[in-house]
Amino acid sequence: MDRVLKTARSSGSLNLSNRSLREVPEEVYKILDAVGEGEKWWENVELQKLILAHNSIESIKEDLKNLSQLTVLNVSHNQLSALPAAIGELPMLKLLDVSFNLIQKVPDEIGSATSLVKFDCSSNQLRELPSSLGGCLDLSDLKASNNSITSLPEDLARCSKLTKVDVEGNKLKVLSGNLMASWTMLTEFNASKNLLSDIPDNFGSLSRLIRLDLHQNRISTIPPSIMGCCSLAEFYMGLNNALSTLPAEIGALSRLGTLDLHSNQLKEIPVEACKLQLSMLDLSNNSLTVLPPELGKMTTLRKLLLNGNPLRSLRSSLVSGPTATLLKYLQSRLSEGEDSKSTTPAKKDLISMTARLSVSSKNVYNTVSSSLLSTSFLSKEGILEISLQGLGLSSVPSEVWESNEIVKADLSRNSIQELPVELSFCVSLQATNFCIKVGLLSSLNLKFVFSLWNILQKLFYECLILSRNKISDWPFAVLKSLPNLLCLKLDNNALTQATLCAAGQDLNIGNFVVLMGMALNSVLIVLPLFVFQYVLLTTKVIIPSDGFQAVPMLQILDLSGNPASLLAHPAFSSLPHLKELYLRQVQLREIPSDILSLQQLQVLNLSQNSLHSIPEGFKNLSSLTELDLSDNNISALPPELGLLEPSLQALRLDGNPLRSIRRTILDRGTKAVLKYLMDKLPEH
Repeated sequence: MDRVLKTARSSGSLNLSNRSLREVPEEVYKILDAVGEGEKWWENVELQKLILAHNSIESIKEDLKNLSQLTVLNVSHNQLSALPAAIGELPMLKLLDVSFNLIQKVPDEIGSATSLVKFDCSSNQLRELPSSLGGCLDLSDLKASNNSITSLPEDLARCSKLTKVDVEGNKLKVLSGNLMASWTMLTEFNASKNLLSDIPDNFGSLSRLIRLDLHQNRISTIPPSIMGCCSLAEFYMGLNNALSTLPAEIGALSRLGTLDLHSNQLKEIPVEACKLQLSMLDLSNNSLTVLPPELGKMTTLRKLLLNGNPLRSLRSSLVSGPTATLLKYLQSRLSEGEDSKSTTPAKKDLISMTARLSVSSKNVYNTVSSSLLSTSFLSKEGILEISLQGLGLSSVPSEVWESNEIVKADLSRNSIQELPVELSFCVSLQATNFCIKVGLLSSLNLKFVFSLWNILQKLFYECLILSRNKISDWPFAVLKSLPNLLCLKLDNNALTQATLCAAGQDLNIGNFVVLMGMALNSVLIVLPLFVFQYVLLTTKVIIPSDGFQAVPMLQILDLSGNPASLLAHPAFSSLPHLKELYLRQVQLREIPSDILSLQQLQVLNLSQNSLHSIPEGFKNLSSLTELDLSDNNISALPPELGLLEPSLQALRLDGNPLRSIRRTILDRGTKAVLKYLMDKLPEH
């Protein structure tokens, strides 16, 4: 013990876990008073970290106040029945873990530990949390699972920095709308295994929420406001035996990848839900008799569970068979032109409704019918957008430029050959984005191209979306003209390496404009006209090694669906501000090493490649919140991946031959996998 205490006096950290202690040694409370022979008192430091976990300690003395510089106190997995009031006399305390004890009450004095960031009191005998906890204004992580708590104190609304709240396995009957309105920074919320009967109507205010677990409650409805949870990636609602319907608004959750609705009373799935880009959907043990054919459009779906439903229109072999086979069958049930026949108003009505909407855009959600909302709507930022795609228009309707509020217009899939000069005076469009989406660039009329550039050349572009076109070379010159570009999407093209002609042999292949692709929610960018003076001599799909140097401010990059485009090892390290990187289906066999240097990266999609392993260096991506590794050849994960647990909220592993992690752990989701990996880390 003397040697351990001596080390602690020099390092400021003392670990006495797993020592079968029945009480805290007296020397710990007076650690600086017991300077041993040969020690230099001026070299000793105050104790900052104290770990007493996995012992049999029954009490902690009030002498704890002597350790006033403590920032970490872990007394989990002991036999404590109470905490000392002295806990409030630790002004530097940031992490307090008292989980897996016998504590019946948290002292009110905890509210004086105002530096507290993480508090774990799970697996105790608590019936309530003290209101004073609301005084811990820096609290970001609260775990109170597996207690007998019946309600959360309203004072917790003051803890506006909370990002993770876990109250699983309690006796909560109500979630306070006041708390939901205050916890706007929340990214993970677990209130499963409680007695909840509903979800607050203002739940949509949690726009940063990534993981939501409400399974095993008594919830009967999901509020339409759920569409406001626009960052949601995992949503667990299984075993809520009273849930009979889903709101159509659930289809607006564009980032949702996992949706668990098993063991409810669902009788139908709304067509709007088929817009989701899910990878896993669990509808087992419900009351479904039919499935909407539109479900076949969910091409990203890797796992669809339907067992335990009275489905009469599907053969049992389809229900229990491969998901891909079922989706293909449902696709075959979709009649041609069904989408266009649904509820689309006449062309003239659409245009006139758009004009009327622009006048009263502030009340759009209260006054506009559902058919009009599909044409004109307010985006999340409150800007007015209109869609006139696929109406066979030969010219731009005057209503588009006569409004002073429309900031985004979609005129894709029409027959427009020339843009009116009046568009150049449309202040609202110039201040933001004007969207003209086209599919096949080769069909563009040259007159259209020049009129488009004349109107839009003054605009400042931050987002360039070229999805689902036929771009066949890396647009060097174009990117050099956009030094402030923040978003670049080149997914599903045919990027090819261009071999330059020798000097004096330039070939002018025409003035070239690249326009936005087919993505519905994209922001338009139009590129300047350039004369490309080279001949395409190869069709090998490669992005040059210096391809990203012209756009150092880039925050979002999507290169998915361009097989083998990274063979020249483009320098991702040239993009220090990158937050989202999508490399789905690019035939990667190993992860480019410089991706591991992207400290601001939050979303990384490496699905549908040929990866065999994940480097340990992933632990350096401390900002990562979403990681998609599905549909690769990965057989094992490095334990170091578990170190991402504080930030990583969504880890997708479906479609890999993982042998090192049991299926039961994988099925429990991201949190369980990361905890498993963390436990595999070697002890130092």
